[in-house]
Amino acid sequence: MKRLFLGAFLLCATLTVTAQEKNAVIENMIKEATENSQLEHLGHELLDVIGPRLVGTPEMKQAHDWAVETYKKWGIPAENQQYGEWKAWQRGISHIDMVSPRVQSLNGMQLAWSPSTGPKGVTAEVITLPTVKDSMDFKNWLKNAKGKFVMISEYQITGRPDYNWEEFATPESFEKMKKDRDSLSNEFRENMRRTGYNSRSIIEALENAGAVGIVSSYWSKGFGANKIFSSRTKKIPTIDLELEDYGMLYRMAQYGDKPKIKVVAESKDLGVAPTFNTIAEIKGTEKPEEYVILSAHFDSWDGATGATDNGTGTLVMMEAMRLLKKFYPNPKRTILVGHWGSEEQGLNGSRAFVEDHPEIVKNIQAVFNQDNGTGRVVNMNGAGFLHSYEYLTRWLSAAPKEITKHIETNFPGSPSGGGSDNASFVAAGAPAFNLSSLNWSYWNYTWHTNRDTYDKIVFDDVRGNAILTAILAYMASEDDTKVSREKIILPVSERTGKQMEWPTQRSPERKGGLD
Repeated sequence: MKRLFLGAFLLCATLTVTAQEKNAVIENMIKEATENSQLEHLGHELLDVIGPRLVGTPEMKQAHDWAVETYKKWGIPAENQQYGEWKAWQRGISHIDMVSPRVQSLNGMQLAWSPSTGPKGVTAEVITLPTVKDSMDFKNWLKNAKGKFVMISEYQITGRPDYNWEEFATPESFEKMKKDRDSLSNEFRENMRRTGYNSRSIIEALENAGAVGIVSSYWSKGFGANKIFSSRTKKIPTIDLELEDYGMLYRMAQYGDKPKIKVVAESKDLGVAPTFNTIAEIKGTEKPEEYVILSAHFDSWDGATGATDNGTGTLVMMEAMRLLKKFYPNPKRTILVGHWGSEEQGLNGSRAFVEDHPEIVKNIQAVFNQDNGTGRVVNMNGAGFLHSYEYLTRWLSAAPKEITKHIETNFPGSPSGGGSDNASFVAAGAPAFNLSSLNWSYWNYTWHTNRDTYDKIVFDDVRGNAILTAILAYMASEDDTKVSREKIILPVSERTGKQMEWPTQRSPERKGGLD
C-alpha cells in the first residue's frame, strides 16, 4: 500500500512539474514578446530598408539573405533553398509629368517588369480607347494609337469610396451614383468585347500598332489606393496612374484638349535570377523526424513595401521563432519556418517545398500559416481534417484568453484550394491551418496597393499573433500524440451538383516570366 501511494505521489509530482514547465515556457514567451518585442525593428529593416520583394529582383534576394543572417544571430540555422528561376528585373526611377496643356507632376508608377524608357523618357499625347461598333471598327481605329500613350482602364465617375457616400450623401444621390457607375462599367465591358479583345490581349494589339506606352489605373475603391500588378508589354512602358490624375487626363482627352505627358520609367532587365525559399530550423530532440512548420510568404508586389502582404506574416513567424529558440531551444519535434518565394504568382515557393520534400510533408504534425494583413487572428478552421477539433482546441487553450477570445473556430472546416501557402500543404494531405486576421480595410487599402507600407501595421495585433503562433507551435511540438490526417467527406457542390473532391497537389512554376 505504501508503494502504491508513493507511486501515485511520484506520478502526480511528475505531472505537476511538467505542467509547471509548460506554463513557465508559455509565460516567458509572453513576457518576452510583451517587454522586448523585436517586431518594430524587424519591420523597419525589412520594409523601410530592403523594401518591396518582387520575385526575381535584387531586393528579393537581399531579403532572403537578411532573414538568414537574422536567424543566425539568434542561433537558429537557416538557409536559402533554390527551387527555380525567374525573370530578373529591377525598378528604377518613375517620374510622370503632364506637359500640355499645362504642367503638373502626376502620381503614378511603372508596373512590375515594365520595359524601360531610358533616362530621357518618352513624351507623347494621351488618348483613350474609342467607342466602336465591332472588331473591324476597332481594327480601322488602331492606326490612331501610333506614337501615343493609350489609356486602357475604365473611367471612374467618383473617387469617393462607397462608405463615404453612405455617410454624407442622400439615399437618392447614392443610388443614382451607383446606377450611373454600373451603367458606365457595363458599357466599358461591352465596348471592350466589341473590339474583339479583352483587357489583357488589347495591350499587345496596341503595342503592335505603334503605341509608345500604356496608361492604366486600377482603383482599389479606397481614397488614394490603386492595385499595382505587372506590365504585359514587351518593348514599351506601362504605367499606372492614381485615380485622380487618370481621371483628369481622361476628361482632357475626351474634351479634345490633347493632353501630353512625359514619362521617365527607368528599369533594368537583369536576365535570369534564382528563386528561393528561406528555411530555418530548431531541431527536435525526441521526434526530430516529425515537424511543426511556421509558414508565411516572403515576396510581395512592389507598388509599396508589402507591409501587410505579407510583411506582417513574415514578422510574426520570425518573432515566434525567436521566442521558441530562447525559451524552448530543445523541442520534442523539429520546428521549421518557411519564408516562401513567389507566392504572389501562384504559391510557387511552398508548392516547390512540398514537391521537393515529401519526407518532411508525410511527417508534419501541423502547419500554421499567416497571410492576410495586420489584424489580430479572428478565425481558424480545421481545414477539412475530421479530428482537428480535438487537437486544435487543446493547443489553443494554452494561449491567453485575451487573444483567444477574439478567435472564432470552425470544425472540421473545409480544405483550402488556394489563396495562400497553407493550401500547398493541405493538397498534399498535411494538416495546415490558416491564422485568418481581422482585415483592417485590407482589401481596399493595402492588399497589392500603393499604400501597403510600415505605417499601416497595427503592432499590438501583430504582437498578439506572434505570441499565439509561438504557443501553437510549442503545444503542437509537445503533444504526446501524432495528429490524425483523416479527412472529411466533402459535400455535393450546390453549383455543379457533383461530389466535391479534395484539392490536388500542383507543381510550381520553376521558370517564371522567361517565355
